[in-house]
Amino acid sequence: MHLQTGKPLSNPLLSALIVDDHPLFCDALSMTLQAVSSINSMHTVTNLQGALDLISQGIHIDLVVLDLNLPDVNGLDGLLRLRKATKCPIVVVSSMADNRIISSVVHAGAAGFVPKHSQRDVFHQAIKAISDGETFVPAGYVLLEESDITDKNDAMNRLASLTNQQARILQLICEGKLNKQIAFDLSIAETTVKAHVTAIMRKLGVQSRTQAVLIAKKSSFANVLHDSPPTD
Repeated sequence: MHLQTGKPLSNPLLSALIVDDHPLFCDALSMTLQAVSSINSMHTVTNLQGALDLISQGIHIDLVVLDLNLPDVNGLDGLLRLRKATKCPIVVVSSMADNRIISSVVHAGAAGFVPKHSQRDVFHQAIKAISDGETFVPAGYVLLEESDITDKNDAMNRLASLTNQQARILQLICEGKLNKQIAFDLSIAETTVKAHVTAIMRKLGVQSRTQAVLIAKKSSFANVLHDSPPTD
C-alpha cells in the first residue's frame, strides 16, 4: 500500500546507510538493495550513535535503513533523532511488525516500513514508492489513526504497571471468576483479592471490573504479559 503521495524526490536513491547491529543481516540487506534498486553505495553502522556520527561528518546518503531494535535506542527514539539529523527518507526494516508499530513509525516520520524477512519484491516496491515521494506500508497491514495508537499505548502502559500478582488477578477476572474463586485459585484471602482489585482499577483508571476487562481485552492483555512481564 502506497500512501501520502507527494513530490518525487529530486535525486534518485543511489546511496544508503544501514543501521543494524546484525552484521549478517546488514550484508544480506546490502545485496538485496543493490539488486532491486539503483542504490550502489552502502554504509553500515551497528548503532544509532554511529549513524549520527556519519551524518554529522557530512557523508552523502539518499536513504537511511533503520532497525528499531538497537543497543543504544529505546522505542522510536532512534527514528526521531535521525529524523532531526537528516532530511533524507528513512525506511524502517524490523522484525517487530504489527499495525500499531508500523503506524507509529509512519506517524513519527518514517518514509516506510518493511518487515525484516520480506521477499526481495517487497523491498523493490518500498524503494520505488519512496523514490516517488510516497510512504510505503506493506500489503496486509493497515495504517491506524494517531489517536487509536495513543489510546492503545496508554492502555498498555497502564497494564504494564501492574505487579505480577495484580496481572494474574486481572487475567482471572477476564476469565469471569469472582473474588472468592480467585482467592481459592491463588491461595490468598478474599480480602486480599478485593484490595488488589481496587488497586488494579485505580492503576487502569476505571470504575468497575467490566471496564478493566474491556481495557485488558482491547489491548491484547495476554500478549502484554507474554512480551513484557510486569515486576513485583
